Amino acid sequence: MTLTELKYIVALARERHFGRAAEACFVSQPTLSVAIKKLEDELGVQLFERGGSEVAVTPVGEQIVEQAQHVLEQSNAIREIAAQGRDPLAGPLRVGVIYTIGPYLLPHLVRRMIADAPQMPLLLQENYTVKLLELLRQGDIDVAIVADPFHDAGLVTQAVYDEPFIVAVPKHHPWAKRRKIRSEELKEQTMLLLGTGHCFRDHVLEVCPELSRFSQASAGIQKTFEGSSLETIRHMVASGIGVTVLPKMVRPDMSDDGLLTYLPFETPEPYRRVSLAWRKSYSRRPAIEALRKAILHAGLPGVTMLADEPAVSH
Repeated sequence: MTLTELKYIVALARERHFGRAAEACFVSQPTLSVAIKKLEDELGVQLFERGGSEVAVTPVGEQIVEQAQHVLEQSNAIREIAAQGRDPLAGPLRVGVIYTIGPYLLPHLVRRMIADAPQMPLLLQENYTVKLLELLRQGDIDVAIVADPFHDAGLVTQAVYDEPFIVAVPKHHPWAKRRKIRSEELKEQTMLLLGTGHCFRDHVLEVCPELSRFSQASAGIQKTFEGSSLETIRHMVASGIGVTVLPKMVRPDMSDDGLLTYLPFETPEPYRRVSLAWRKSYSRRPAIEALRKAILHAGLPGVTMLADEPAVSH
């Protein structure tokens, strides 16, 4: 039994497909298949059920794959401890970030990290919150940058900043000359929302719960429209389709040729709290702290930094 074979069975259990698992491990499909069959023969049990294009994990396979994941994590921890003894910030840090934060945070963060810790490049991955937490628990990323709330059992979290929400309207919209907007007024407008799966969609629905029934009811399709990204939604608003709610950091970084007007909410302003999350077993804590400090000192526009927030183990 080798660590490579354990890596193969973990990948196959995740992908449920030999071809995709082989791609994830950067080997040929025959190489992966032979190695897994060899491990099954050595253990004397069947780990996977082969049939058609999909692969299923057997009950005993589920237990062995779970243990294999622990073994791989511990193996990585040994390497990380050794590297940390030489230089706590040496080597890449694998960072996951949700789609609605990445485009606006990363330009500031990467610039700061290059200045503060050039020996620790960031390997970046954007995805939905649910997927990032899955990758985090599997050991495929080291830390996730996500917006509260999220399911954090077994993780350590630390809040980094609060980001207010703003309302974006077309330049010639009746609200364009308003100073502030009340959240309950949004139900009177044609609202543009992100599609299901984006946590920011849920944040907007919390700001104006009345929108939930429009977004869920087919009869209300004239009341809400969905976009695949905040940028798509901004362009839809600029074209006059409706209005939307955005995180405040979107505004300074984006050029819309004067087609949009951005308005704050009345007090208390709705906001999202952005946090770091990592595994309890992750041993490279100085790297996490370096990332956190880089965010705190990156000069992010429009946000409130939470420099004194403690890390919390869940």
